[in-house]
Amino acid sequence: MTLLVTGGAGFIGSNFIFYMMKEHPQYRVVCLDKLTYAGNLATLAPVMGKGNFRFVRADICDREAVFRIFAEERPEIVVNFAAESHVDRSIENPGVFLQTNILGTQTLMDACRKYGVQRFHQVSTDEVYGDLPLDRPDLFFTEETPIHASSPYSASKASADLLVQAYCRTFGLPATISRCSNNYGPYQFPEKLIPLMVANALADKPLPVYGKGENVRDWLYVEDHCKAIDLILHQGRVGEIYNIGGHNEMRNIDIVKLICKAVGKPESLITFVADRKGHDLRYAIDPSKMGNELGWQPETMFNEGIYRTIQWYVDNRAWWEDILSGAYRERQDACANGI
Repeated sequence: MTLLVTGGAGFIGSNFIFYMMKEHPQYRVVCLDKLTYAGNLATLAPVMGKGNFRFVRADICDREAVFRIFAEERPEIVVNFAAESHVDRSIENPGVFLQTNILGTQTLMDACRKYGVQRFHQVSTDEVYGDLPLDRPDLFFTEETPIHASSPYSASKASADLLVQAYCRTFGLPATISRCSNNYGPYQFPEKLIPLMVANALADKPLPVYGKGENVRDWLYVEDHCKAIDLILHQGRVGEIYNIGGHNEMRNIDIVKLICKAVGKPESLITFVADRKGHDLRYAIDPSKMGNELGWQPETMFNEGIYRTIQWYVDNRAWWEDILSGAYRERQDACANGI
């Protein structure tokens, strides 16, 4: 069985590769990644030398390159993590998000159709649903919740989801979609909330928090997410959408305060900044379908996962300091050009 993972040098994609190679050692895993600023080849160091792993530097929007890789590897399963994913960047430059997240997904599905894959899986986000009011903790996103995107990022992911559904219905592409809540864990790029706050706190830098920090997110430990996708690939029904949530709702300000306490830094480092445009108030996923159909439940409670995650960033300063300095870009460009 050959598994093609796009965006595998990023946060969730790399963790998924590690998980699948551990759980399915008989699989051949091919990682396709453009190595944008959020892709880090050093993250894949633990698997780069393995005989059943191959890394290919390519853009999912590059039709010629994608079709060549499919012709060479003939993957049976394709999981698409490749995406521009930072909301702030999508507000500054929407075009690249539309290009990668929509047209890149189309290119992959066209290749899947030509080479007859057994499953194409689109990794999406709960942000396609918009947001929920803070004063209605009884409300949750289900798979039937209408799409109501708030940012260019979430709009591009929603568009890709609709395109996947259209390919499934029109062309019979054996596809599934998952929509996850906020992930956290090792190897997350340090522009995201948790690793950014850890890095800044350790350096005694200000900890910028949007608005009053009252926005609520449902947090999902990345390995739990990987387990869920594995189940969908092998047991999920073609054409279905599956919500993956962690049952761990937290206010942003409470997470930042927790990080300060965990690394022994004062809360006086917290600095409130102007709120993000169109900032969603609350995300909360109902993952009942995953539990009822596939027997999946999140295993990592936030109090356990957050301290495990903070400790990882404390113990692996070289990994994120290399990113913050920019040195990783030059080194991986030189290395990847030889792959």
